[in-house]
Amino acid sequence: MSSASTQWYDEFLGVAYRYFDLRMNVIPLFSSKKQASDLWNETVHWWSDHDIKMRFVDTGDKYWFILAAETRRPEHNRAIFKLLPKSENYARFKKGHQGEAYLRFATYSEKGEGQVKGDAKCNCGHLKEDHNGRCDMEGCSCTKFETFQLMMLRKKKTVTNIKFLEEKDVKDDSVSWNCLYVNKYKNTQ
Repeated sequence: MSSASTQWYDEFLGVAYRYFDLRMNVIPLFSSKKQASDLWNETVHWWSDHDIKMRFVDTGDKYWFILAAETRRPEHNRAIFKLLPKSENYARFKKGHQGEAYLRFATYSEKGEGQVKGDAKCNCGHLKEDHNGRCDMEGCSCTKFETFQLMMLRKKKTVTNIKFLEEKDVKDDSVSWNCLYVNKYKNTQ
């Protein structure tokens, strides 16, 4: 993958991981359905499943998420990346992915008490009915009901070219090297 011909896209919120399908899911999160749909339709739709490369480059307490493929529409060659903090969900995916994952896009939005149904859970873990502005459960320090909603797009791709690398090893992987060179190293030289 040539860094000169690739547009590097990082205008998404982060990455979620889902474990309850046939394969684990890797889900880039977007703030709007239009943003997610446009990127999928203009770029990811044109990727052949077997050509998609998913890379995770560990660097201290963060990691680079990199997703790329050569498209059948070279004028739309685009790869996505994001520098993210390591999490328990990332570690769980790294340990259990078994060499393949579904790629899906989703929208992420934060919701308040008046925007959800009664069975919704607050970020503190208690139900909406346990809140009256603040959490009524003994020992909980939550002062405001807050939760989030993920709305996943229906389309998905199966990714089998998944690699986990240390930053010192990126020169051996063209996708990772191109991403880090363009988005990190080039700016520090």
